[in-house]
Amino acid sequence: MNKDCVRMRLLVQADVDGELPAASAAGVEAHLEGCPECATLQAQLISFSRRMRQEATCYAAPEHLHAAVRARLAAMAPTAKEGPETANDNHVSWWRRLPRPRLGPAAPFSAGFALAACLALVFILPHTGSLPDAVVSDHIRALQPGHLMDVVSTDQHTVKPWFDGRLDFAPPVKDLKPQGFPLVGGRLDYLDNKKVAALIYQRRQHLIDLYVWLDSGHLDHGPTEGSRSGYNFQHWSQDGMAFWAVSDLAPDQLAEFVALLRAK
Repeated sequence: MNKDCVRMRLLVQADVDGELPAASAAGVEAHLEGCPECATLQAQLISFSRRMRQEATCYAAPEHLHAAVRARLAAMAPTAKEGPETANDNHVSWWRRLPRPRLGPAAPFSAGFALAACLALVFILPHTGSLPDAVVSDHIRALQPGHLMDVVSTDQHTVKPWFDGRLDFAPPVKDLKPQGFPLVGGRLDYLDNKKVAALIYQRRQHLIDLYVWLDSGHLDHGPTEGSRSGYNFQHWSQDGMAFWAVSDLAPDQLAEFVALLRAK
């Protein structure tokens, strides 16, 4: 699969949902005419959507999903220092950056495609229920368009204050750009039954999610590592906080990132 196909497969899902502007949709159609693999993916999404509408059973959302939605809504709420009219470009909420769907007679059908795409993503995520699985699953979901960042900034003095009033602790935010790991933003997330800070760093074309939450009562310990679904992670406790770093970076590069974070 070439790089165009990797990028195009995300656009195909957005296109069948009716979320692409006309120019981008035309580009997808042109690619599909010359790419049997991506055309097959489009046909599978359409077929999957139809089957889901015919066979899907509805279930009540579990409490942890309700809690995650409430945490996300809390992150969207403007603070005294940041209102809808005064928010600058570094503080654009994630929902303001979502692509606006083209509504029309096919809107209900497009909604079915959106459901199919979301369910297809659910099927590829880990499901064993452990915390490492949950952390990696959240990282994969965050990589989907429009979900990665609530605050977009390379300035640690912008990202760190953004969490004020949204969390009951101050996550440490380090500037690692000189070492090749620039900070690119942050978001509020929900893991381990609590609101957590997610700091986003970058290494060339690779994104790193650094999850941070209070871990009071646990002694500091060095990193433990593992992998799930092709993503590597390292976990450690330090200064009363739990840290999880997740990325598709090679293990040695992720270890380098963690070592820089842990350095006093």
